[in-house]
Amino acid sequence: MARRSPVSASRTAAAPAPAPSRPVGNATRGTTNPNRLRRMDRWIAAEHGAELRRTADPVAVDLGYGAAPWTALELLGRLRTVRPDARVVGIEIDPARVAAALPYARAGLDFVHGGFEVPLPGGPGRAPVLIRAANVLRQYDEDEVAAVWARLCTRLAPGGLLVEGTCDEIGRRHVWVALGPEGPRTVTFATRLGSLDTPSDLAERLPKALIHRNVPGEPVHAFLRDFDRAWASAAPLGALGARQRWRAAVASLAADWPLAGDPRRRRQGEVTVRWEALAPRRGLSDG
Repeated sequence: MARRSPVSASRTAAAPAPAPSRPVGNATRGTTNPNRLRRMDRWIAAEHGAELRRTADPVAVDLGYGAAPWTALELLGRLRTVRPDARVVGIEIDPARVAAALPYARAGLDFVHGGFEVPLPGGPGRAPVLIRAANVLRQYDEDEVAAVWARLCTRLAPGGLLVEGTCDEIGRRHVWVALGPEGPRTVTFATRLGSLDTPSDLAERLPKALIHRNVPGEPVHAFLRDFDRAWASAAPLGALGARQRWRAAVASLAADWPLAGDPRRRRQGEVTVRWEALAPRRGLSDG
């Protein structure tokens, strides 16, 4: 994809630029497994549920859903536990993937051809309350991330949320960044605790904005180092189960790192940290 300068954050979400003649972005590998994004979906429903209930137009986007429509179907089901009239639009840059998904369209679920311009049925003034972009930027260069984030954030409705991250093929390990119209807010690490040897195992699933920053001198490296130390200190609690060990390690982290979100979600193998604590020392586009 050609380099593009970040979109100005001053543009309102309700007045996006006219759609380009071709979708913005590149086709990615499109690996799709059922239930792969369950951890992200559960977090979205819990942490963004209040905004979903308040909004007049509860439309969400599954951006880059891949070679099969399963993740869009699953997102619709999860959001409808919070908002029964929620709608999901699956967007793919590969027209063959859109054609393959169309037989699965139904009331509240559409599939359209597009990219980072985020086209929605219903007219150019419509804006989503949620954009989920999972495993989309993994195949881009790090210096492209800031521009993509900025572009997607300008498409959000007021109070909207962009969730962008990476997971493994069966959804055991997942790390994502949550962004609002103003930019990045938090980073969440989520795992099936029985699969974890050390918290730093999650480093291989860091999103593109952070994966190359897991080196000495960068905040995300320091966080994972401290998490491993806390995990080791909590080893005696492993006799009571990985969940108890995880919760103790996270509680220890809270003394030095600004944790966020509902503490009850830590029981699910999650921990959320303020973005500013993990942000790269240099800007994402500084190289």
